[in-house]
Amino acid sequence: MKAVWKYKTIYVMMLPILAYFLLFSYYPLVRGFIISFQNFRLIGNRPFVGFDNYMEVLKDSSFWDTLQNTLVIGCSTLVIGFIMPIVLALCLNEVLSTVFKKVTQMIVYLPHLFSWVVVGGMWILMLSPDTGIVNQLLLLFGADKPISFMSSTQYARSVMVFTSVWKEMGFTCILYLAAIVSINPSLFEAAKIDGANRWQLVRYITLPSLVSTMKVVIMLNVLGVLRMFDQIYVMRNGAIAKKVDVIMMYTFQKGILEFKIGLATASGFLVIFATLILTFITRAIIRYDDGGDK
Repeated sequence: MKAVWKYKTIYVMMLPILAYFLLFSYYPLVRGFIISFQNFRLIGNRPFVGFDNYMEVLKDSSFWDTLQNTLVIGCSTLVIGFIMPIVLALCLNEVLSTVFKKVTQMIVYLPHLFSWVVVGGMWILMLSPDTGIVNQLLLLFGADKPISFMSSTQYARSVMVFTSVWKEMGFTCILYLAAIVSINPSLFEAAKIDGANRWQLVRYITLPSLVSTMKVVIMLNVLGVLRMFDQIYVMRNGAIAKKVDVIMMYTFQKGILEFKIGLATASGFLVIFATLILTFITRAIIRYDDGGDK
């Protein structure tokens, strides 16, 4: 008992933090879970309807269309967004000029700091068929006519994947560079003495040393696969909506625009449950708790 009271000051300091999470995280979560079983109305009774909201969502073809879009865009972003930062980090690590390396790191990191309102608006302008710099370059290199990237269902998903990877690639690259810097230099020196070339140094020393960081990056990206919203909300339009609308757009449509709070909440909790399942499966596959030593 004395040991408990010995740290009472620390416990008191933790109370505001605990109150914050209870008030702004756990209470809304529990309240939302209750609403998902109700026919929610602002005024009047809110009768419990059991699993009717969940069943209605699962029977809605629009939900399954948005789920397909979510998986295609999310999984593509996950794979490409995992590979490209590694490639960029390995390339920057080979650069001898410190000034060039730091400037490049700053340039590729900047998009991560901007909101999707800024990034999305910028890419919408850059991909414009009339004045966009991308189409100007394509015409300069011999293209027959401008491409309407933002109104073509053929390019819609690719644009979403590309812009998402472009925005976050610099942040993930910094994580890998930090891990590379922490590698013991004596490993490289010993390998060079044994006659290893650059590719062998990367393959047998650098990449194995990045396994732990790779696992963290994969877990962070998996947590966001089903929760895409900001990017789609900013960059979508009526012409490509069917190809890019994701589950969170479906939830927004039901909850905010149609004011079907029960359905929207049920859809949101389906996303939470699916994310939990996906996370546990990913942890098991990549052996996250092993620490990357094997």
